[in-house]
Amino acid sequence: MKRFLLFLPLLVALVVGVVLFAGIGKDPTKLESALVGKPVPEFSLRDLHNPDAMLDQSLFRGQVSLLNVWGTWCPACKDEHDDLMWLAEEKGVNIIGLNYKDNRDDALVWLDRLGDPYRKIIYDPRGTLGFDLGVYGAPETFVIDAGGVVRYRHVGVVNETVWEQTLLPVINDVQGNG
Repeated sequence: MKRFLLFLPLLVALVVGVVLFAGIGKDPTKLESALVGKPVPEFSLRDLHNPDAMLDQSLFRGQVSLLNVWGTWCPACKDEHDDLMWLAEEKGVNIIGLNYKDNRDDALVWLDRLGDPYRKIIYDPRGTLGFDLGVYGAPETFVIDAGGVVRYRHVGVVNETVWEQTLLPVINDVQGNG
């Protein structure tokens, strides 16, 4: 028994080394999503700008969309905001916002000050749709095809490089232009 205890630190170090080695080279922005290839979950939530209007998954039918999960509490969301404005205004990308676990008034002030790149914004104060989408935090961006099916999930900031190297190729493939 005493001999085993002598080798215990070596065994622990070996196990920790194997676990750490397994994570080397993995991209933390490529978290798998169980929803890829499946329809956007059913939901009925209010429009951020118009609380009397209810939005549902039909919002994603008819054209390819980016679903961008954001909140005013998220510093990285502010970092990506100018790039989302560029995508909406210069590239004509259809972006739907999911205002996640946020305060409506704070979100409206934020958009008034920074601009609004979203065609529609789903207000999700309790995070119910975010939970159904498997959102870990913000920002996260999903590519949704014209049939309302989730095709890709990007975790982290969307910028010009992410757009050109990751999201645009997925969109082109979904549209059959790739």
